[in-house]
Amino acid sequence: MAAYRTVAARVTAEIVEKRSRFIAQLAPVASEEEALAFIEEVRAEHRMARHNVYAYVLRGGRVRYTDDGEPPKTAGMPTLEAVQHAGLEDVAVVVTRYFGGVLLGTGGLVRAYGDATRAAIDAARVVTVSRVVDVLAEVPYRLYEPTVRAAEAAGARVQDADFGAAVALTLRVLDGQQDELARVLTEATAGAAELLPGEPFDAAF
Repeated sequence: MAAYRTVAARVTAEIVEKRSRFIAQLAPVASEEEALAFIEEVRAEHRMARHNVYAYVLRGGRVRYTDDGEPPKTAGMPTLEAVQHAGLEDVAVVVTRYFGGVLLGTGGLVRAYGDATRAAIDAARVVTVSRVVDVLAEVPYRLYEPTVRAAEAAGARVQDADFGAAVALTLRVLDGQQDELARVLTEATAGAAELLPGEPFDAAF
């Protein structure tokens, strides 16, 4: 699986343009069904708003957007382009507009929808999701610190440490690097480390 960038959690940001409120809500989604459910949830939350413009980008190049009553290409397209410019995938965004009584014109709308989406992206924690493997490493207490140093030098990240009769470390590495991690830890502990790799899965790394 190729690594991709997404957001860690749902965020909301708001801008005001000539008394019109633009409320952007951005969320991670894993499928078109999740994207549509999120969009419907926001629409229900803001059912009194004049417009609920949305766009989503899924891995594999699946994209969709709507202007939701705004002039063509003035709302959904700048919303989508802001997401694509940030390099995000598996995300959906809904920008709700409460009309403030002043017409913005096509240029003003493009700018406002794009700015609202960028504000939400700026508020989000962007993460890179990769194919990873968790490796359980059990070592004697005396080898705890050397094992952690060697693991981190090999590109692993410590996810957990359980201090029982020995130290049980959960180490996360990119899929494909588990053999190199095993080699490094075996060398660092003179074979004292007991290693058990898990199955690959997708996670922020």
